[in-house]
Amino acid sequence: MHSGGPDGELGASLRYLSQRYAMPYPQIQGLLTDIGTEELGHLEMVASIVHQLTRNLTDEQIQSDPAFASYFVDHTTGVYPTAASGFPWTAASIGVKGDPICDLTEDMAAEQKARVTYDNILRLAKDDPDVTDVIRFLREREIVHFQRFGSAVQMVREHLDQKNVYYTNPAFDQ
Repeated sequence: MHSGGPDGELGASLRYLSQRYAMPYPQIQGLLTDIGTEELGHLEMVASIVHQLTRNLTDEQIQSDPAFASYFVDHTTGVYPTAASGFPWTAASIGVKGDPICDLTEDMAAEQKARVTYDNILRLAKDDPDVTDVIRFLREREIVHFQRFGSAVQMVREHLDQKNVYYTNPAFDQ
């Protein structure tokens, strides 16, 4: 399930909502809050798709897919945050450094990785418009988020150029 993998919606939301605390620029704090909150909505959308696809599976359908059968043993058809490979979500996959350039660059990379994951889902689910329409929407949002984070990196660089410094920890600005 894309919600729980290293490039999933759960990690994205927690990454952005955690990074905002160390962000020294209020406008970018707001951006991280907005996108982090939106990612929680994406988590709900992905979880809803997974639930709709699995809630009425027969025993035969479950047994015919060894990967899902092992998931079913632990979680039945409950929505549990895992990567598509079945690996459970872990906070170790999110990056929070407290450095605006580092964190925003991480965010841009995360959005691109999520976009690629959605591209792969679209390749596999091309015959199911109930899935593909939602995934296309989520893919588009990843692109928008990437662009917004790119603009935020530019804003940080402009702030740093004004100070003529290259580090970003306010403790060193004394």
